[in-house]
Amino acid sequence: MTWRVLIADDEPLLRAHLAAQLRSQWPDVEIEEAAHGQEALTKAAQRPPDAAFLDIRMPGCSGLEVAQKLPPGVRVVFVTAYDQYAVAAFETAAVDYLLKPVLADRLAVTLERLQRSLQSRRDVQVPAALLEALRAELEAQTKPVRPRFLRVQTGREVHLLPVEEVVCFRADAKYTSVHTADREFLMRTPLKELEAELDPEMFWRVHRGTIVSARHVRRAWRDLGGRWHLTLDGLADEVRVSARYAERFRLL
Repeated sequence: MTWRVLIADDEPLLRAHLAAQLRSQWPDVEIEEAAHGQEALTKAAQRPPDAAFLDIRMPGCSGLEVAQKLPPGVRVVFVTAYDQYAVAAFETAAVDYLLKPVLADRLAVTLERLQRSLQSRRDVQVPAALLEALRAELEAQTKPVRPRFLRVQTGREVHLLPVEEVVCFRADAKYTSVHTADREFLMRTPLKELEAELDPEMFWRVHRGTIVSARHVRRAWRDLGGRWHLTLDGLADEVRVSARYAERFRLL
């Protein structure tokens, strides 16, 4: 009997590599390929496969979303470059997983499980709890990694400064000055680049040339003209908030 398999992966070389290995180990398989999740769903709707090899991380529509929307009875094998995706959960589910790059001996184990499942003809479904666990792992992986230390300098000395010690950043000509409660350092990284790397919940832009640490704001107040000012830990001078960023403090 010829089984139909759908491979969905946005990386063409890895998709072709998996297809070649499948044909080598499973000669009577019929393979269809999809370059992204939405294409996989379209092809599955037109001609439901018996099994689907789904890359977990695909732009637009992830492999997890595809698995939820596949026709009933399709066996799912997830393919991922990350072994953090709750892989232990696969041992008790009617699915399997493969790590990239796919190795021939590991694929053989998967195909043995898959073929037994197909021959049993039992109706299978990816457990909702497993999909939720995978989705949580996927979201955690896609969150940007925030720096814990910054490379700063004073004179000819270079220091690794813990981010939580920073009181504020100020644009300073070609440099960015980094203020702690008791010292000042310099960085070559422009303020705009720093803002993209920092946690926006902890570091607030308050002026075109200033970013402050929320944990080090001790007082926010308005002058007679309605302009906001901040008092920060260890800083003798107060920081003015420009009108563009004042809305944050009106809601405090």
